[in-house]
Amino acid sequence: MIASLPMYARPSNRAAHDALWALIRDGLRHRGIAAPDQLDQDTDHMEGWARDDLVLGQICNLPYRALFKDKVTFIGAADYELDGCPPGYYRSVFVVRKDSTATTPKDMAIQRFALNEPLSQSGYGAPQLWAQARGFQFQDIPKTSSHRGSIAAVAEGRADIAAIDAHTWWIEQAENPQTHQLKVIGHTDATPGMSFITRKGQNPALYFDAIAAAIAALSLDASAILGLKGIIALPQTAYDLPFPPKQAAIPV
Repeated sequence: MIASLPMYARPSNRAAHDALWALIRDGLRHRGIAAPDQLDQDTDHMEGWARDDLVLGQICNLPYRALFKDKVTFIGAADYELDGCPPGYYRSVFVVRKDSTATTPKDMAIQRFALNEPLSQSGYGAPQLWAQARGFQFQDIPKTSSHRGSIAAVAEGRADIAAIDAHTWWIEQAENPQTHQLKVIGHTDATPGMSFITRKGQNPALYFDAIAAAIAALSLDASAILGLKGIIALPQTAYDLPFPPKQAAIPV
């Protein structure tokens, strides 16, 4: 069995995630669902989502749509109550260096875009669709592999603009000094946020109830660290979104 909450995991919030998982785990067991004692911190997230013994995972909506929609059971979307977003949705902030004269992402249309990962909705899919709607495409640099890597690439002058998941930006502002070298010049459109999933063939209502109860029971300190406010039962139609341009980058 495996359970993992990888999308916002980092050393600074590991204890809070562990506390959340302990509550979810006990809630699942109370509902007759076997669950591992601890979260898996080592398995690659793509590998974890594909496991046939997945008890709980958290997935970005682009890989969910492109690769996993018919291979897992959708439970619900995490709600972080992000500004400008409906419940269960998120968006990205466009960031540039503070000395940039750009006032909108379109001003950076021919500049170097820090691509974190082609299967990232917040770092690639949403910003490229935002650009496409305005008649251009951002020009990628070699991928940075993470939002933190993209922040570093812009701050250090290896790239000129990046799109950072708004919740990640909230976390990074509290612990990454390089964010102080950057400024926000716009936002992508909101799309479904990080979603909870389990292996195929499960009853999602049992998992949803266990997760909702765990979030409500989380301590004030752990809740403040995670910023997680609830779980939202988004309809599957919310995930009927276009893939970003340059679709060859997505291994469908």
